[in-house]
Amino acid sequence: MKDLFDIVILGGGPAGLTAGLYACRAGMKTLLIEKMACGGQILITDRIENFPGFPEGIRGPDLGEWMFRQAEHFGLKVEYSEVKEVMGGLGGEKDFSVKLANGKELKAVSVIVATGARWSSLGIPGEKELSGRGVSYCATCDGPLFKGKEVVVVGGGDTALEDAIFLTKFAGKVTVVHRRERLRAANILQERARGNKKIEFCLNSVAVEITGKDKCEAVITKDVVTGSVKEIRCDGIFVLIGITPNSDTVKNIVRLDDKGYIICDEEMGSSQAGIFACGDVRKKTFRQVVTAAGDGATAAFSAEHYVERQKGIEYPRL
Repeated sequence: MKDLFDIVILGGGPAGLTAGLYACRAGMKTLLIEKMACGGQILITDRIENFPGFPEGIRGPDLGEWMFRQAEHFGLKVEYSEVKEVMGGLGGEKDFSVKLANGKELKAVSVIVATGARWSSLGIPGEKELSGRGVSYCATCDGPLFKGKEVVVVGGGDTALEDAIFLTKFAGKVTVVHRRERLRAANILQERARGNKKIEFCLNSVAVEITGKDKCEAVITKDVVTGSVKEIRCDGIFVLIGITPNSDTVKNIVRLDDKGYIICDEEMGSSQAGIFACGDVRKKTFRQVVTAAGDGATAAFSAEHYVERQKGIEYPRL
């Protein structure tokens, strides 16, 4: 593909698909790059209850399919490959070069990075098999699904304790499993968690297996000091041991924060003119499907105006 694209979008999750929808509707020559299947992390989410328009919720794969079909309806084209590197800008070439694992090299006036982030996993038996069926990586997303039930939180940092406290709004019992005797979270969070009657602690322990046939039924833990094994019966397990943004392909040309998230302005513009970011890969405080979609729309709008400005045809904003 030697043609010059107006916009190349990296990533086919909710942010990337929304950006593709808006870019194509605006008449931009657009191509989306996705290494696996369009939909992103919602493809492994059993049910989404907080996306507008679905009073009874919707299965994640179904929402991903509808998003993809809508963008495709407006002309979005998808190239299935992994992005290896993005080059250009920095006062050099006017256009950007996007190198793919399949050997292709694309040219684009602007690039929208919607590559998301990856949750750190435990890598234990049952985790992958029961993902979306009791195994979760987002308390804000899935907490309301566990009203009156018992859940386990794995982790000992700020996020783990903050989410454990949040989960007590819904769950009847929350057990925090941490591999060390002491928690890493801020003292004030530890005090709040220990003062919450719904929260129990399982310290010096690691989760070694998640059991259940069609849904999570229990977590098997092992004491790292004594080696003893025990079963914690539960309806869900929240793995909260970290998240890493997928920003490696642009780390040399845009500004990142100390965790690797792309720093953007309110219009989704990065430190490099012509490169925009949206969704979980950018620095933000709230990571949800609905905010990813909003980011994507904003990024496409900003990219559209950037492209028109480069072509000398931009219509002045009010």
